[in-house]
Amino acid sequence: MSLVFEGVSRRVGAETHIHPMDLALEPGSLTVVLGPTLAGKTSILRLMAGLDKPSAGRVLVEGADSRGIPLRRRRVAMVYQQFINYPSFTVFDNIASPLHRAGLDRAEIERRVGEIAEVLKLTPLLKRLPAELSGGQQQRTALARALAKEADLLLLDEPLVNLDYKLREELREELRAIFRRRRAIVVYATTEPAEALMIGGRGSVLVLDQGRLLQSGPTLAAYHAPASLRVGEVFSDPPMNLIAGRVSDGRARLGTDLELPLTGQLGRLKPGDYTFGVRANHLFVARQAEDDVAIRATVELAEISGSETFVHAAHGGTSWVAQEEGVHSLGLGEAIRVFVNPRHVFAFDGDGRLMAAPAWSAAPMAAQ
Repeated sequence: MSLVFEGVSRRVGAETHIHPMDLALEPGSLTVVLGPTLAGKTSILRLMAGLDKPSAGRVLVEGADSRGIPLRRRRVAMVYQQFINYPSFTVFDNIASPLHRAGLDRAEIERRVGEIAEVLKLTPLLKRLPAELSGGQQQRTALARALAKEADLLLLDEPLVNLDYKLREELREELRAIFRRRRAIVVYATTEPAEALMIGGRGSVLVLDQGRLLQSGPTLAAYHAPASLRVGEVFSDPPMNLIAGRVSDGRARLGTDLELPLTGQLGRLKPGDYTFGVRANHLFVARQAEDDVAIRATVELAEISGSETFVHAAHGGTSWVAQEEGVHSLGLGEAIRVFVNPRHVFAFDGDGRLMAAPAWSAAPMAAQ
């Protein structure tokens, strides 16, 4: 099965939910749709599923306009972030329901249900009704039903958002393995940059904002070389640290008193005004390299999250966020130095276009 968008847009009344876009997805592909709330992720998935019709353009399935294909003939499975289960069916029968409709024999149904239940940690719950499950267990049941169907097009709209942290981490790994074994087109929507990297690091990404497709292509390329300032913002959590600056006389002057040498990728910048950016995981409260540049700052907040500390610090009217491994105890108003290395700095021109990006390798990377 192939899926193509030709100039597809979607309007509801006076509002444009999806601006015209072109896409082409092939069997066996994994595409992550990344964007903030109201970016248009669910709208795109519903257009792919055939639940909504485009206001303009065409959705082509195997080269044929999808408007001529009845829904019941489409091999599509979709999982929403809000679980939907049959309340009078057991977990087993919920998962098996699309298999019964497909006319599979009992042995094959039991094999598929058992296999996917094991992966999603549902085996001990197969005889229970949805009302006897937690919210996370109900979400896993809905996810299992979609996976058991083995559809040609699998659409997942933030499917792990209601699960606890530990189970989310486990299921991300399991889902990646499941996706790799299938020839289906898999489209996975998320608001989280880290999840986009974990799930789709070897696949492709669509970066959306306010219904516009900002960038598409390999996930790692979009992360390391965002085509625009807005893509860099969407693909950074915590948000990318941004500061206005100017290149002149062989130096980059940021803010009121911070200077960076024009080395590495910054050496390609012509004189002029830029917005400079650095991700939080590339700011440090201890020097990492000899060519690090120190920023004298005052602690505004030290936010401990699991095994990481997010240090919010102010310098010259600019707030910076450093993402530090480990637990760091820093007092409000404490004077510290935050270190940045020029090789980790992005530069965007006045129109928000990427002018310089840190060097990176296309080899698979761990999520940042």
